[in-house]
Amino acid sequence: MDDLDAIAGLLADERVMRYYPRPKTRAEAREWIEWSRANYARDGFGLWVVEDTNGEFLGDCGLTWQTVDGQEDLEIGYHIVPARQGQGLATEGARACRDFARARGVARLIAITDPENRPSQRVAEKIGMRWERSSTKAGIPVFVHAMSL
Repeated sequence: MDDLDAIAGLLADERVMRYYPRPKTRAEAREWIEWSRANYARDGFGLWVVEDTNGEFLGDCGLTWQTVDGQEDLEIGYHIVPARQGQGLATEGARACRDFARARGVARLIAITDPENRPSQRVAEKIGMRWERSSTKAGIPVFVHAMSL
């Protein structure tokens, strides 16, 4: 919870959350952290805080189990503060997540993106994922990119 202020600011930012139904409240940011902590307790991993070498908060990135079309897959997700977007940080984090999953014997990874979110789709493609299908998640249209490890 030490990162609540930073996560709340990130998830409340309209630019970061433009491909979500809406930005998240501080209470929802707290739930986001609690959800990630529960993932760690269950799986041994979840979302990591991304910081630079000076400890400046840059966003989050990590692995979470997601269900799309009744199929559960491990997803790489990432959010980077607007001032640092476009600098390769999401790609660097996603590569580290891919390598972490591969080292643990995970066979398949996905990325779920809004059909309009080309920057996130490019991150998925840069780490070796390919577009797999269009679908919906919670009634919202999404693209699923996937890769075998």
